Amino acid sequence: MERKDIWIDFGFSGLTKWFGSPWAGEHTPLEIVVLAADWGEGAYAPTLLEDAAGLLDSPLPTRVIDILWCAAVGMEFVPDARWVDGRDWLRRIVDVCEERIRRDEPRSVAHPQVSEWDPELKDAVLAEVRALAPELDRATAGHPYYGVPEVVPSLERVVTEVDPDLGFRLFLRVLKAYLVPISESQHRRYRELGARFGYNESVVDDGTLQFMPRAN
Repeated sequence: MERKDIWIDFGFSGLTKWFGSPWAGEHTPLEIVVLAADWGEGAYAPTLLEDAAGLLDSPLPTRVIDILWCAAVGMEFVPDARWVDGRDWLRRIVDVCEERIRRDEPRSVAHPQVSEWDPELKDAVLAEVRALAPELDRATAGHPYYGVPEVVPSLERVVTEVDPDLGFRLFLRVLKAYLVPISESQHRRYRELGARFGYNESVVDDGTLQFMPRAN
């Protein structure tokens, strides 16, 4: 299946949405990963493996990975009360995805290489993150119940040091998790960026963006 055909948010960013589902409390975290990897007869597993392996092999500190996970899920970041270390969590995700892929292709599964994108895409994603930096900081670090610090610099590091595609999807996921309003022009640019990354249009417009058509 081509990524254009995946009509829900995919990869690591999409996995965070699964954890926000009403039924998520009925399963353990690892069971949710297994369900996600099996979605669409395994169509989800390669993109999730690519993202998780890319983050795992990246120079990002574990703290940044933890921050991004909490912000994308919409949960409070409490460094001393984590249920699992961020890199250990990524290793578990990689293991689940590799096992799911082997069910269809019974051979060793190497970690996929992150796609090479036009450098202009990196600059475009960074510009969108920075344009909303004050609003993101207020919504995340300032949240009374689900506060997460340093979200903007953490997103910037994913875009510049890991993958602008994953950085953009995590950016969208944080906007949706914290109900950060966007303008008509921002909405249009996000759709254009999604098309350039080859997303199904539903990845950007899944009905949870806080779109303000009259804003500038």
